Amino acid sequence: MNATIQQLVKHVSVREFKNERLSDETKQHLLTAARSASSSHFVQSFSILEITDEKLRKELAEITNSASYVNQTGTFYVFIGDLYRQSKLLLENNRTLDGLRNMESLLVSVIDATIAAQNMVIAAESLDLGICYIGGIRNDIEKVAALLNLPPFTIPVFGLTVGVPEYKNQVKPRLLLENQVGENQYPHEQFTDLKAYEELTKEYYALREKNQHQTSWGDKNVEFFEEIRRPEIAGFLKKQGFTLD
Repeated sequence: MNATIQQLVKHVSVREFKNERLSDETKQHLLTAARSASSSHFVQSFSILEITDEKLRKELAEITNSASYVNQTGTFYVFIGDLYRQSKLLLENNRTLDGLRNMESLLVSVIDATIAAQNMVIAAESLDLGICYIGGIRNDIEKVAALLNLPPFTIPVFGLTVGVPEYKNQVKPRLLLENQVGENQYPHEQFTDLKAYEELTKEYYALREKNQHQTSWGDKNVEFFEEIRRPEIAGFLKKQGFTLD
């Protein structure tokens, strides 16, 4: 196992950062890594906003319910699925926007933003920095879009904190290989036989250093998915110009 893979398997989300800002040089390295990511058909349908305004960052931190580690971190980025540039190109060339409005194009932009962010994460962790993805940026997506002055055909996908860790959690045990990797066709029973993994995660949550719980991966998933979350997202996307067809 080489150094890169060793780094990847040690990944944890960091929620306790030292109050140290990242240098401009470090941020340039992170942004270069993100912008070097793979992109479907090289459309590069994402943008990145660094939130340097303290008032704006505090507003976003409140929306995300993660104020302690959004406010106190090295820097905070918002990753945007962004097809606005392409919409301008199409209009300037007297072309229809139909090929840009649909679900496939939206999915491409979200995937592009996600791959770029993961490139940044790998770069950050190679520099001994910590990160945490902030999906709560979608808790009030209309307000976030207004605060960020987002144009049509864009969506704030998530935030990303990057900073010097104050404390790192223990690595969570991932799904077992046999629960997640198959060959040629989907093995229904193999992928859903979670008994061994449930025991593993029960032990992890009960014995970890902080925030112990009597729970398991399955318990957490049942709790998470029994609630309809952010039902307003589809309406927001339609307002942004996507048909969702």
